[in-house]
Amino acid sequence: MQGAGKALHELLVSAQRRGCLTAGVYESAKLMNVDPDNVAFCVLATDEEDEGDIALQIHFTLIQAFCCENDIDIVRVNDVAKLAAIVGPSEDSGEPQDLHCILITNPNEDGWKDPALEKLNLFCEERRNVNDWVPTITLPE
Repeated sequence: MQGAGKALHELLVSAQRRGCLTAGVYESAKLMNVDPDNVAFCVLATDEEDEGDIALQIHFTLIQAFCCENDIDIVRVNDVAKLAAIVGPSEDSGEPQDLHCILITNPNEDGWKDPALEKLNLFCEERRNVNDWVPTITLPE
């Protein structure tokens, strides 16, 4: 499990550097609607105070269904603050981003293969084999 957290951290940093990261529930939903074949991985994030947000939970249910329908691996993270420390504020405005949903997309050039993405794909496949369809990952300190 700890290896998956480290791999997710590496993937987020790498994807952001390459411009292959989409953050935000609405932005992610738009991208999945327009170009689902380009989505390689999905991260859903909540904190304790988000658990009671019914609208967010409905969005998560729809995103999870879409990911399952389109064979997109998906994980949950229960620490938005750690995610924010990795991804940082929006480059456009410097404001904090909506990090409840993050998509990793494939860049068009040379079929980008990230070792961290491959590790996470294997982790998700193993979890599905024991009926854990949306595993929770703990990010490293």
